Amino acid sequence: MSHTLVIVESPTKARTIRGFLPRTFRVEASMGHVRDLPNNASEIPASYKGEKWANLGVNTNENFAPLYVVPKDKKKIVKELKDALKGADQLLLATDEDREGESISWHLLQLLDPKVPVKRMVFHEITEEAIKRALNDTRELNMELVHAQETRRILDRLVGYTVSPLLWKKVAWGLSAGRVQSVAVRLLVQRERARRAFRSGSYWDLKAQLEQGGLKFEAKLSYLAGERIASGADFDENTGAIKAGTKVRLLSESDAQSLLETIRSEAWTVAEVEEKPTLRKPAPPFTTSTLQQEANRKLRLSARETMRTAQGLYERGFITYMRTDSVQLSEQAISAARACVSEKYGADHLSPQPRQYSTKSRNAQEAHEAIRPAGSSFRTPAEAGLSGLDLSLYELIWKRTVACQMADARLTMVSAHLEVANARFRAGGKRIDFAGFFRAYVEGSDDPDAALEGQEVLLPPLGAGDHPNCGSCEALGHQTQPPARFSEAALVKTLEKEGIGRPSTYASIIGTICDRGYANLQNNSLTPSFTAFAVTALLEEHFPDLVDPGFTARMENTLDEISNGSAQWLPYLDQFFRGEKGLEQQVAQREGDIDPTTSRTIELEGLPCVVRIGRFGAYLESKRAGENGEEELIKATLPLDLTPADLDAEHAELLLKQKADGPESLGIDPESGEAIYLLFGQYGPYVQRGQASEETPKPKRASLPKGAKPEDLSLADACSLLQLPRLLGEHPDGGKVQAGLGRFGSYVVHDKGKGEKDYRSLKAEDDVLLVQLERAMELLAVPKKGRGGRTALKDLGCAEGSEEMIQLFDGPYGLYVKQGKLNASLPEGTTAETINLEQALELLAAKAATKKPAARARSAKPAATSAKPAAKSAKPKAAAKPKTASKTTGTKSGRPRASAVRIIRAADS
Repeated sequence: MSHTLVIVESPTKARTIRGFLPRTFRVEASMGHVRDLPNNASEIPASYKGEKWANLGVNTNENFAPLYVVPKDKKKIVKELKDALKGADQLLLATDEDREGESISWHLLQLLDPKVPVKRMVFHEITEEAIKRALNDTRELNMELVHAQETRRILDRLVGYTVSPLLWKKVAWGLSAGRVQSVAVRLLVQRERARRAFRSGSYWDLKAQLEQGGLKFEAKLSYLAGERIASGADFDENTGAIKAGTKVRLLSESDAQSLLETIRSEAWTVAEVEEKPTLRKPAPPFTTSTLQQEANRKLRLSARETMRTAQGLYERGFITYMRTDSVQLSEQAISAARACVSEKYGADHLSPQPRQYSTKSRNAQEAHEAIRPAGSSFRTPAEAGLSGLDLSLYELIWKRTVACQMADARLTMVSAHLEVANARFRAGGKRIDFAGFFRAYVEGSDDPDAALEGQEVLLPPLGAGDHPNCGSCEALGHQTQPPARFSEAALVKTLEKEGIGRPSTYASIIGTICDRGYANLQNNSLTPSFTAFAVTALLEEHFPDLVDPGFTARMENTLDEISNGSAQWLPYLDQFFRGEKGLEQQVAQREGDIDPTTSRTIELEGLPCVVRIGRFGAYLESKRAGENGEEELIKATLPLDLTPADLDAEHAELLLKQKADGPESLGIDPESGEAIYLLFGQYGPYVQRGQASEETPKPKRASLPKGAKPEDLSLADACSLLQLPRLLGEHPDGGKVQAGLGRFGSYVVHDKGKGEKDYRSLKAEDDVLLVQLERAMELLAVPKKGRGGRTALKDLGCAEGSEEMIQLFDGPYGLYVKQGKLNASLPEGTTAETINLEQALELLAAKAATKKPAARARSAKPAATSAKPAAKSAKPKAAAKPKTASKTTGTKSGRPRASAVRIIRAADS
């Protein structure tokens, strides 16, 4: 029986769409991209291995013809799609409606070479109504979008695979450069430089607690003898002094205390009260960028987690397409949102007229709606049947969409100025006269009721001439703070504002920056590494365009022009790479001018030494006079958690002194009689029992718990750390419960025997040296969560000889099994009830066999070990070279060559 074949990207999307189509339709998944530039040398066809351009993957001498190959793990999928096409009388390519989706469809068309009619089917939400509408409104492939995607892919490859090898030679193996990635890293480095240059300033002021008519309020000193009092904004970040030309009075501690004594017995008088009505309008519905920002701020989700969760919601029909720059809503969406407002909050909370927003983002592309709940009527979060991160993100989207059709919030801002002696104080208040959209959505909080209460700062009724009572007044000292590091939300906002990259790629860009060791994400802040400083300095000096936001933004503009047909892709690529000032010539000319020693050296102001990048990370280097009077070269490893902004002369001297003089002894271990030393290594401070010798080449070591200060460490604490793991007791189900320190911090573990162990991390309030069995049992009772906060559906057990548990999860692409870092999807028809350990092992083994060797031979950064945090690491595996490429399958008849793509892979980011 003939059928219509529909091809989408993922099994989840396929399952959802299948329910909306007649039985004569067959829906299959391509599992993402079926073809790409070669990812390693083994993927290059034998006939091209001798070509000079093969390692690049793009034939720059032949119109930048890309070499496309089908990866090993996609060959089976391509065969299955070809088999499914054999009995079809029509092919519908239903990949996502953006440049990447268009390119995937083009690659499918090239590989499958169908002999039946082919149509492009597009939709921005997966609902029955949308799918039926898309079936009646198919179109041809948009080759201009394909050209734009191919140009982007080739640009990424040219930058990544041309500049990255230079970084390996001049800085460190395994590094990468990227068209967007390198600009983003520079932004982080510039902020860290500003933090190093920052000079803190100090100032004092007074704060009073007042009472009028039984209501208390707070007032702060604003003027003294007619002069405005200095605040933090009045200080120069580079000098720590008041900015030149600023007319303010800087209070010292003695000034503040003297004023405090003066006004202590004086009467307070209200000089004037000002009330200013104001309106707050709701924010537009979400775009890709604003969703990533808000999810990071409110839910503490990374950009990767946000996009992964949103992808799952879209594919299961809960939200519209999540890669969009548009803030516009369809008439259907506006009607659905207004219906929600009327039903839940009342007609008085509706905006008088339907709100429609216009996109102001630079380089806006794709004709999508904003991200909103799918369908012609919105399911409330309670009705959606979701849980965990899925529910949290859907609720965020639902609230934001509904709020945008609500009435403005009306507020009154109140300022009361009070005088006492020769000082003037100010009390500020905020009164909400009509909550409006605040009832549904308030930025900065997930709880509208709590947020609504927090928005209001009420002052008692005050009038000129009133004399409130002063309950207390205190002098407060302040220190100005350095510029904050970028959070993911702040970096995404800056990249979008500057027009750098596409919002749909920001998650991958930030992930690559962290994966490559250019930054660490700690407490929701992106902290650049010393390696990031070295690479950025090299690029700034020798390839300034590649880290110039303006240059990168102009590239994005050109890509947009290619997508709408107003610019030609081939001349642009030729000019960028082979022009008089093209990248190829720049690299060739400057490679010999770059001194590796200089490139690996970071000179930071105020240090008695230099920082260098070595094979195992950053280290200090200094020349000191030795015992014989001759200069000796001293090198001291920098701890991985020490940031460039926090490295000062005192810290550097401590590390160099310990290296020169040997480790500091805390005392003698009463049990062994050996000395216990405090040392500093690449993975932070640690304690060690005894010295390394031929008899004991690896003495017992233990890291300090996170947050523990080396200067506060006692001998007793050190002895206790060296005795970890601690036995806490027996588990009721059998086996023992222990507490210990590992690579990822403090933990408790239920050792069930036969290699099966169940771990839980200790919380910030728990002490690994004091935690007891009762607390450990509480932690072990909480279900273990996987990446993205997902809770395992069930534990399947451990393979013989392995200590890693195999677990079953439900992800955005369906059910999958996980062991360590290895995931494998369950085949069609296998359910959570039927999967067993033996089947899971087979799936994981098959997945492991398809993993590329380069993916496992990653960075030059040595892995930390739980028991020996500062021991010399074994020589790390070299990171794979940027991979190679193959010959285009584009025809000479003028059919374009488009590169289906993951925008950021390996070094080409």
